[in-house]
Amino acid sequence: MNRVDFYILPEQTPEARWQFAGRLAEKARRLGHRVLLVVDSEPEARALDDFLWAHPEDSFVPHRRLSDETMPATAIEIAPVEHAGQSENHNDVLVNLGRSVPDGFERFDRLAEIVIQSEEVLKTTREHFSFYKARGYPVHHQQL
Repeated sequence: MNRVDFYILPEQTPEARWQFAGRLAEKARRLGHRVLLVVDSEPEARALDDFLWAHPEDSFVPHRRLSDETMPATAIEIAPVEHAGQSENHNDVLVNLGRSVPDGFERFDRLAEIVIQSEEVLKTTREHFSFYKARGYPVHHQQL
């Protein structure tokens, strides 16, 4: 693992977090990176998938759920945390939107945690920050 980034948003809504995750993933894709967006469950993966089809309204973020084998692999994929380690196509950028640190996180070149001003998310990301720091990973903050 080369780098862990915490992107700290001023907003409190999960939608703001997902919207930023989509923009970050799309930017990374345009730069030639493969991105895995990790959430807590398959229902949440479906919800994020639906959200990214509609947002942003003026463009398209090409993506698929990792479990949707009817769609071809893409540079941006979504998986529940328990399947994050199963993605052999990804070792570039991991965007963790889940409550736990995914197994296999260390094989990614970059890891992003997106923080919103919600008590639950703040608590979780503080725990993640301590986890990464205790293991010696370089941690960076980006206040947005």
